[in-house]
Amino acid sequence: MMQHQVNVSARFNPETLERVLRVVRHRGFQICAMNMETATDTQNINIELTVASPRPVELLFSQLSKLVDVARVDIQQRTTSSQQIRA
Repeated sequence: MMQHQVNVSARFNPETLERVLRVVRHRGFQICAMNMETATDTQNINIELTVASPRPVELLFSQLSKLVDVARVDIQQRTTSSQQIRA
């Protein structure tokens, strides 16, 4: 399963984090780690997520970018785990 580091810069609203998390869940990604902090101007937030999924990360990127409060989305591949399940 591929892991990716997702960095989201967004306008600070109480519902912004909830929207980001909902998109991550609906696109079939699992959150492995999460950190959120207020930016220096206190009107924006930075959300750092480590997500995992066998699905292409481009699906997540395109949907996060469409959110109204999101200013920027950066995604980096973190690790590759090559587990195979055999029946």
